[in-house]
Amino acid sequence: MSVSHNNSRPMMSRRSVLRVAGAAGATGIGAAAVGAGAAPALAAPAGASAAFVHPGLLHTQADFDRMAAKVKAGTGLWKEGYAKLAGNPRSASTWKANPLATVIRGATGDNVATLAFDIAAAYQNALRWKVTGDTAHADAARDILNAWSAKLTTLDGSADRFIAAGIHGYQFANAAEIMRGYDGFDVARFKKMMLSVFYPMNHSFLTSHNGAYDSNYWSSWDLLSVASVLAIGILCDDRAKVDEAVTYFKSGKGMGSIKNAIPFIHPGGLGQMVEVGRDQGHALLSVGLLGTICEMAWNQSIDLYGYDDSRVLKGVEYAAKWNLGHHVPFTSWTWHKGAPGSWEGWETITEASTWARGQVRPIWEGLYNHYVNRRGLDAPYVSEMAAKVRPEGGGGDYGTGGGLDHLGFGTLAFTRPKAIVSATTPTPSANTSDTMSSSDTGAATATATPTTDASGGTQPQGGRGENLAATGAGGITAAAATGVLAIAGGFIALRRRGTRGSS
Repeated sequence: MSVSHNNSRPMMSRRSVLRVAGAAGATGIGAAAVGAGAAPALAAPAGASAAFVHPGLLHTQADFDRMAAKVKAGTGLWKEGYAKLAGNPRSASTWKANPLATVIRGATGDNVATLAFDIAAAYQNALRWKVTGDTAHADAARDILNAWSAKLTTLDGSADRFIAAGIHGYQFANAAEIMRGYDGFDVARFKKMMLSVFYPMNHSFLTSHNGAYDSNYWSSWDLLSVASVLAIGILCDDRAKVDEAVTYFKSGKGMGSIKNAIPFIHPGGLGQMVEVGRDQGHALLSVGLLGTICEMAWNQSIDLYGYDDSRVLKGVEYAAKWNLGHHVPFTSWTWHKGAPGSWEGWETITEASTWARGQVRPIWEGLYNHYVNRRGLDAPYVSEMAAKVRPEGGGGDYGTGGGLDHLGFGTLAFTRPKAIVSATTPTPSANTSDTMSSSDTGAATATATPTTDASGGTQPQGGRGENLAATGAGGITAAAATGVLAIAGGFIALRRRGTRGSS
């Protein structure tokens, strides 16, 4: 996150959770399938007793196998994506770590860039090893991770220390997840560092928001903390932490829970992201974090991509459309900021910000490949953004501010062939207790006061668009076409609309 503000947004209401069985990641989606009138078949999230999939953060072994085979064959986008990775100086096997005992962000002695570049180097070398089999890269990644786990004890600084804990927590965990089991990697010591240095700060922020009102900090602050808690939970096989992250994503009190981060659904299905009213650097940071959280959860059989009628899809389409230069509808809302007993204020946000509009970040390929290629849905603006940025680079390729917020290289990592959608739908096995009612539209509980915009008004907190693909919720309008998506030996019931979301 290149700019820091102790700001945030209004909180939204809770909604019932859809959960159905399945299995994902390296073992594929489970064989359970549902029919046209039901939701996509995916595993129950929090509390499930199934073992974790490893590797199972942003990438599974099936992903690594695909990358390696495609790069070896010199195939199209994978070849271009790998060339982008190999061209980054941090992916060199000669990279040497520069570990610190104390990392500072946002205060005198700021040295967080040292940590950021070393994590980028660890991740990039780990990825190159998985693609090529060259153990020189594995050794480099292992040595970086070991050096930091042997020395780092403290994250310090201004409120930005929570940003460091979130961004670099999820990134560090992803590098370690790739290297788990590699000869000489002290995974036990690394986990101890994640649990003692990073997680306590993530948890503290999500529960107390640095002593501020829960609405004070913008959505990206919460999302980076959620990403870190989720990644650490999976890395450490800690179900309680995974539950914590998933629960916060769905119903947390701060601005990063999904109905606060995307509070209004406009006619046509676009979901207004709160950060778009702030500036586009932070809006795109939120887009990238949403994709990261959803992909890590997906690889553990938890479908956050489709949660609440694919609210994430509606939000990232909105951000993509605005950053491509198109008009988007906007509902005004009032933001409550400050800290109890200290100060407070209110600010009304009336339009999408043009600050940093069109900024390039390596965040689109994962979202595009999930919704369009993996699920067979329509995401026209995300698709256009992915094509514009392709092939995606990574750490340091987009500057040293926001360019280090994302691990990147999504063209290599996430590109997949389009799934084949069958016209045959199996008999549904409905579980009505897990299906959200069509009347469960939610109600805003924050200080936001929606106003009708020129496009004909909005639907705050759970309104369903009529044009975007409808997935992840029961009781919704019948789609134009139905089918079953075969993935890794299993099936997911899929509904698809024939029209594009627009406004």
